Amino acid sequence: MIRSELIQKIADDNPHLYQRDVERIVNTIFEEITGAMSDGDRVELRGFGAFSVKKRDARVGRNPRTGETVHVGEKHVPFFKTGKLLRDRLNGNS
Repeated sequence: MIRSELIQKIADDNPHLYQRDVERIVNTIFEEITGAMSDGDRVELRGFGAFSVKKRDARVGRNPRTGETVHVGEKHVPFFKTGKLLRDRLNGNS
């Protein structure tokens, strides 16, 4: 599902809301999650999962095309850990 499909599904399920308001709500949620993660905070949605940021240390990598070694700098990557309810639902344990 992509963002526009999510917005459409929420708008269809809630006919009392305008589509532009649903779009603003969804965008605000994503912006808040992104903002919290960029500040290094963890975002937990109970029953769904938790978003966090993990640090990857600098390392020496290899260019697969030339075989040449290259320096790969330190970076921060997003990480998602599923919640127990989501994991159970995916595995058929309603």
